[in-house]
Amino acid sequence: MELEDCQSEKFATRIIGAKFKKEDAHGAISMPIYRNAAFEYPSSEAIANAFQNKTDSHTYSRISNPTVENLELRMKIASGAESVMAVSSGMASISNTFMALAYAGSNIVTSPHLFGNTFSLFQFTLAEFGVEVRFVNTDNLSEIEAAIDENTCAFFCELITNPHMEIADLPKIAAITKAKGVPLIVDTTIVPWCGFSAKKHGVDIEIVSTTKYISGGATSVGGAILDYGTFDWSKSKKLAKAVSNNTSMSAFMYKIKREIARNIGACMDSETASLQALGMESLELRFERMSQSAYYLALYLSENSKVKRVGYTKLESSPYKKISDQLFPSNPGAMLTFNLATKQDCYRFMDRLKVIHRATNLFDNKTLIIHPESTIYGTFTPEMKQVMGIEDNLLRLSVGIEDVEDLKKDILQALAF
Repeated sequence: MELEDCQSEKFATRIIGAKFKKEDAHGAISMPIYRNAAFEYPSSEAIANAFQNKTDSHTYSRISNPTVENLELRMKIASGAESVMAVSSGMASISNTFMALAYAGSNIVTSPHLFGNTFSLFQFTLAEFGVEVRFVNTDNLSEIEAAIDENTCAFFCELITNPHMEIADLPKIAAITKAKGVPLIVDTTIVPWCGFSAKKHGVDIEIVSTTKYISGGATSVGGAILDYGTFDWSKSKKLAKAVSNNTSMSAFMYKIKREIARNIGACMDSETASLQALGMESLELRFERMSQSAYYLALYLSENSKVKRVGYTKLESSPYKKISDQLFPSNPGAMLTFNLATKQDCYRFMDRLKVIHRATNLFDNKTLIIHPESTIYGTFTPEMKQVMGIEDNLLRLSVGIEDVEDLKKDILQALAF
């Protein structure tokens, strides 16, 4: 089955029917786990050619591995991306991407409403290498346009901000970034490929934490970088010189695969890749159930007098409902937020839960709840929390695959304080 043939089939069929790059010696129908570090060659010339990128053979599992390659192929089929690179975590996918794009004197235009570690990477880690971060209100297109200049290496945002539940108007932002000659990079972890098409809405580079939906129930930690082949890298100050280096992949992915990933070493483990390839087979089923339950729970919470506000972009109360309906044909993911009266009420509510688990992470098979202000953002100063828009009376709920009626009952009894 060729990649082009797969695109005419439905999502689950394409994933489950994905073929190995090479036929397995024993006819296994699931990709074997290649735990080895090195690969033997029949001659000195063959191994030299492999190390000089003249063949696509595997040389060392820090660089590439057959089991990881199989997962990358499945993600390519699922997304329609031109190239995919699997790495060790979602944060590795972000950091590797900006190691490839950013340089001293460059700037990144983004929202201050980001996941805590992403904010920290931009604001603190990259700053020490001379990279500026320019925070803008992504609802204000004029502000975005004004912030981009000749040294902007990328515009970055989250598909739905975590935990703010805001949506940037990607089609309109894509028109700006295209005109300005900068890549549009989006972290789409909140909604997987069966619920959102990054390429359709103008995304050039997609970043995913595969720890979430893809892993099949929080089995493993991983990340992925997807290049849709839609950006002209001759417009990138850093990558323009790499455009002519290779014709089989973009300058961006050439930089990632041939330099950054090799030198940084944030490779995905083969056992992780095996678990996540298996997780992809049930991705659509789990997403449909989890996101439908999330919508039901958002409606349910909206009717409780102790709940001051609910964040879920499909709700009529969300200021992002119009763009949410445009981007997401079904439900906008399995994460929602809600505010109680005080931080103390949040703690009381969490401590009374019996079915829902007090834990970080998103899109486990189990429903998880966390108080972001005291955990994910707990080490930031009050001033930085204000910049990031983090409220101390907000709870984040990641909805799992339990029966939604049991989740409703747990929430109701926990609110009875």
